[in-house]
Amino acid sequence: MEVVTEDLETHDVDQETPAEDVFIAPSFHEAMISAGTSYTHHSPLPNLVEKDLSTECVLGVDEAGRGPVLGPMVYGLLYLPLKLHRSLLAETHHFDDSKVLKPKVRSDLMQALCSAGTDLHESCGWATRVISARDISSGMLKPFGPYNLNAQAMDATIELIKEVFAQGVNVKEIFIDTVGKEEVYQKKLERIFPATKITVAKKADSKFPCVSAASVCAKVTRDAALEVGYQAYHLPDAQAEGPKTAADAWGSGYPSDARAIAWLTQHMDPMFGWGNESRFSWRTVKDMLDANVNGIKIEWPDVGDHQQARRMTDFYINASAIEEDDEPDDELTTWYGKPVADSVF
Repeated sequence: MEVVTEDLETHDVDQETPAEDVFIAPSFHEAMISAGTSYTHHSPLPNLVEKDLSTECVLGVDEAGRGPVLGPMVYGLLYLPLKLHRSLLAETHHFDDSKVLKPKVRSDLMQALCSAGTDLHESCGWATRVISARDISSGMLKPFGPYNLNAQAMDATIELIKEVFAQGVNVKEIFIDTVGKEEVYQKKLERIFPATKITVAKKADSKFPCVSAASVCAKVTRDAALEVGYQAYHLPDAQAEGPKTAADAWGSGYPSDARAIAWLTQHMDPMFGWGNESRFSWRTVKDMLDANVNGIKIEWPDVGDHQQARRMTDFYINASAIEEDDEPDDELTTWYGKPVADSVF
């Protein structure tokens, strides 16, 4: 079983905390977020690209929320005409790594991307893949061959890029913030997209404007997801006690954020722990569950112990067929009938 221990430098916590009035982008699907379901969102093709699909484009990919114990991991993608790459994103709008930009700044940039009539909306297409905390953990905790975080991240990236190509976009260059060793990742992508120039690099979000813009798409979508995740626990009553927003309640969601740990401690269910917002494959959660003296302990049977396992046919006899002079059994034991001897079969 793979258990993740990831943390964030204390001085980055404020930058990772959602804006108090975060822009709710079209990539935010409330029903899916609330249900703990992973999903993908694509913006419409931008006008500059749609009117001439031969336009050569540059594309960037980055993520937000790889290390937190709360909330989804979101992969963002952004593309635009190659000739506008630096002039529009870096010089005009000053995109940078979303962890460097103030929460309100990145929220405002995302709003401009989504607002008809702006130069960003006319020139840029974007997409997000929201991987829920539930799906991250269920993949990582698979008993036979865990689906690790790097594999989930690479698959999300590859699928997003394939979907952009499928729309007819003429992508000539791709820049990606690395997962694992950049040379290994780059060779893998070059095999999948052999006609495209690909650059995989560390800190790509601070080097290439399209990756910076992709990180903003990812981060603002995650910020909104954190907010709706928290509101499921907070009644919209003006008189209700407790923090009113996710930013105040669980902050960035990282293990190093005291707000996140305090919230997890105060909202632990004795049977189930937490809901769809929590990553049960994280060491932080595992340690808190193990240390909870009031928690309900469950011992699951060893599925590999065939001698102790029972067959479904063991319970096929009806409880009404039990002789009246038999000793009474526990109600749950005979709910589906008493076990039948092997000789019957």
